[in-house]
Amino acid sequence: MYKRVLLKLSGEALSGKEKNFDPAVLHNLAVEIKEARDLGIEIAIVLGGGNFIRGKTVADIGIDRVQGDYMGMLATIINALAVSASLEGVGVHTRVQTSIDMPKVAEPFIQRRAVRHLEKGRVVIFGGGTGSPYFTTDTTAALRASEIKADVILMAKNGVDGVYSADPKIDPNAVRFEHLTYMDLLNRGLQVMDTTATSMCMDNNIELMVFNMNEPGNIVKAMKGEKIGTIINREENE
Repeated sequence: MYKRVLLKLSGEALSGKEKNFDPAVLHNLAVEIKEARDLGIEIAIVLGGGNFIRGKTVADIGIDRVQGDYMGMLATIINALAVSASLEGVGVHTRVQTSIDMPKVAEPFIQRRAVRHLEKGRVVIFGGGTGSPYFTTDTTAALRASEIKADVILMAKNGVDGVYSADPKIDPNAVRFEHLTYMDLLNRGLQVMDTTATSMCMDNNIELMVFNMNEPGNIVKAMKGEKIGTIINREENE
């Protein structure tokens, strides 16, 4: 069982069949996180904002990329507040920390304060990305996991049960990997994380698990260390 985990969720994973949020998805997510927290696992969360907006997308319609990225950061904070409210609704104490100062909404990100919250059993939700444009929420996950010394990044995918050699929806011969190294990701060009996030995880020796969050119970299984997806780490024999 992992002691401290960072759960990475895409914004789209929260939307289900709805446009922005699916209440059932938020509730089920909160229940599973509570179950894992009750086992004594310390949990931090990083969220994407793709259910609202993506910086690269707005750049394509003429909005400056920097401004678009800041719009995306604000979307991740909306998602952080939504997940926080769902967790509080099932009795889990949370703290939202943001890389963009907004004291009436959330705490600023302070590494030592985040670690202390985790030690007290609170779920810490990081919003606002890294606070700088041109960085993805994958990089945010790698950065925050490094800062809080997480044992693993759990990358919860929407309907995808691991890393494949090709897109399994397109290529029927695609093979699912049980284990990869970070160099495998870079050398094979596998689109799991961006190269900045991949390099940061490799440099800081942080394990990564890619799994399907849509299967009931999978979030708890992943946090307990069960091998339900693809494991990625630095060494071949780990």
